[in-house]
Amino acid sequence: MYMEDIQTKLDNYRTAPFDARFPNQNQTKNCWSNYLDFHRCQKSLTAKGVDVTPCDWYRRVYKSLCPMSWVQKWEDQRADGTFPGKI
Repeated sequence: MYMEDIQTKLDNYRTAPFDARFPNQNQTKNCWSNYLDFHRCQKSLTAKGVDVTPCDWYRRVYKSLCPMSWVQKWEDQRADGTFPGKI
């Protein structure tokens, strides 16, 4: 049941929904939080040996909100071990 709900949400996803934690026009923190949440979710579920499909929600949100140049920079930093966020 739970996975069906997640899959339905992913199938119906169009753009990042309103998040009351980030009510202002500037969505920089929302972008950053969803990027971190995606990687934390993946790390956690992978360690448990569980399907990481629920993490796709965070990926879709950050890809909707974040400039791709930021994402690429963060990916490069993660690969180099210099990423400033705690994952």
